[in-house]
Amino acid sequence: MMARGTWLPILGLAALLLLLPSHAFAASPVPAPTGPSVAHALQTNPQISLLALLSLLAVLPGVVLLMTSFTRIVVVLSLLRTALGLNQVPPNQVIIGLALFLTLFTMAPTLSKVESSAVTPYLAGRITATQAAARAEAPVKQFLAAGTRQQDLAIFLAAQNGKSQVQSLKDVPLTALVPAYTISQLTIAFEMGVLLFVPFVIIDFIVASVLMALGMMMVPPTLISLPLKLLLFVLMNGWGLVVQTLISMH
Repeated sequence: MMARGTWLPILGLAALLLLLPSHAFAASPVPAPTGPSVAHALQTNPQISLLALLSLLAVLPGVVLLMTSFTRIVVVLSLLRTALGLNQVPPNQVIIGLALFLTLFTMAPTLSKVESSAVTPYLAGRITATQAAARAEAPVKQFLAAGTRQQDLAIFLAAQNGKSQVQSLKDVPLTALVPAYTISQLTIAFEMGVLLFVPFVIIDFIVASVLMALGMMMVPPTLISLPLKLLLFVLMNGWGLVVQTLISMH
C-alpha cells in the first residue's frame, strides 16, 4: 500500500506526461545546455517552482477524468440511478465518492508501477523530472491501451499523422491515446447502461399494462414499479454485481 503523500507526485507526473513535448522522451543523448536550463530555473527560483506546481494542480482534474476509469464508473452509476427511477438517491456526492474510490482501486497496479519506477527515484534525487515522466509513460500507456478500442484509436491516429495503425505502443502519442481512451470508456459505459435499463423497462411495461387492464389508469405506474425494481435489485445483489463488473474491466 502506497503512502498517502505519494499520490500527488504520481498525479503530477501524469499531468507532466501531457505537458512535455514528445521529443522530450527521445532515447538519444541530449547535448549539454549552454545556458540555464528549465530544471535549473525551477530549482533556483521558488516563484517559478510554485507556478509550475500550480499549473500541474490545474491539470489534475482533467487527468483524473480523462486518464483513469473514473469517467466510465461515474457514468454507469448515474445511468443505474436513472434506470431505477431514483432522481436523487443515491445523492451525487455518494456516486462521485464511490467512483473515486473505485477508480483508485482499479488504478492501484498502475500507480504502484509509476511509484516504483518513476516517483521514488525522482523524490530520491536519482533522476530528473523528464526522466521520471519518461519512465511513468510506459505503465500509463499500457493502462490506457487496455481500455481503448482499436477503432477509436485509429480515428485519432489517422487525424494526427495520416496512419491508422502503428508498429508498437511506444509509437502511440498520448495526445491520440487519451481522447481515444475517453471515447472508448464512454461507449462501454453506455453499453452497460443499456443492459441495466432493459430489466427495469420491462418491469415498468408490465406494471403499466396490468394497471391499464385493471382499469386503474389514475394510479401512477411508478408508484407500483419502483418498489418492485428496488426489490429485484436488492435480491440480485445489484450493487455488488455492478461494482464487480466495473472493477474487473481493468
